Amino acid sequence: YIGKYVNFNEVYKGEKGPLDVNYWVLDYNLPKAKTYFPDQVHKMFKAFEHWFGPYPFYEDGYQLIDASHTGMEHQSAVSYGNNYKFGYRGRDASGYGWGMKFDFIIIHESGHEWFGNNITTNDLADMWVHEGFTNYSETLFVDYHFGEQAGNEYNYGIRKGIRNDKPIIPDYNVNAQGSGDMYPKGGNMLHSIRHGLNNDVLFRNILRGLNKKFYHKTVTSAQVEAYISEMGKFNYVKVFDQYLRTTQIPTFNFSIENGKLTYRYSNSVDGFNMPLVLKNGNTTLKLSPTTTAKTLVLKPGEEKLFTVDAIEKMFYVKAVNEK
Repeated sequence: YIGKYVNFNEVYKGEKGPLDVNYWVLDYNLPKAKTYFPDQVHKMFKAFEHWFGPYPFYEDGYQLIDASHTGMEHQSAVSYGNNYKFGYRGRDASGYGWGMKFDFIIIHESGHEWFGNNITTNDLADMWVHEGFTNYSETLFVDYHFGEQAGNEYNYGIRKGIRNDKPIIPDYNVNAQGSGDMYPKGGNMLHSIRHGLNNDVLFRNILRGLNKKFYHKTVTSAQVEAYISEMGKFNYVKVFDQYLRTTQIPTFNFSIENGKLTYRYSNSVDGFNMPLVLKNGNTTLKLSPTTTAKTLVLKPGEEKLFTVDAIEKMFYVKAVNEK
């Protein structure tokens, strides 16, 4: 970078101890940067060290650098060009207002320190590991600072950016890059897995475990998929195949008659079996749908769980009430 840069710095008390933080800004941005940068960076570290574990580069420190382009996830030297505005250049990707509660570039590009820089894929075809997890880091940031409902709304809102134009994972060993859906669709897949687990302690341990097991390593999607299945104690192979290797949006078909629920998946890969957990207040119901129809006699109050809007906000499926 070429310009008249000035520096200010601090020591952040992180999960792993004191972390050197340096801010390099163009001289005319210094007055606003001195309050704006630390506020967003501290909030980023609080959320991401909670969910992902310690910042992976304590030895190198963390730097945020003014730039003329929008931003990039350079390891331990994140570049920034979001005009000191919340959202993505002043825009909210979610449509719910939550995207205007934080600086998208600082949060997203810093999220890559864990997924992209700490954990790096061997093949460009597996780039969803970088971008899907980092897209989901935005939801986790919103969830941490503004609550679960806010996180659900943010994640659901960015779904409108999914095109389903081609699979996220293309051919291997030919330097091919899959669909840009690796960002919002990857994030929505992880959100669906999380809510199907219905155990944020376990989900957090999976995220932290990934960053510990694959610390400063290159990986394949297969390794990441296998780790999530192992730690989640569920075989997610069909879930990953559905969202990473097809363009189909799975349909959750259901009907209720005289208190009896009939349900199944359609428009999906054979054997698609993503667990669903439906919640409303103190009522929780776990379902294990497959492509074969199942039935269940509902208990009092459980019928209220079956609203299309609530199901679709929690899971990236098309919910269809067939009654």
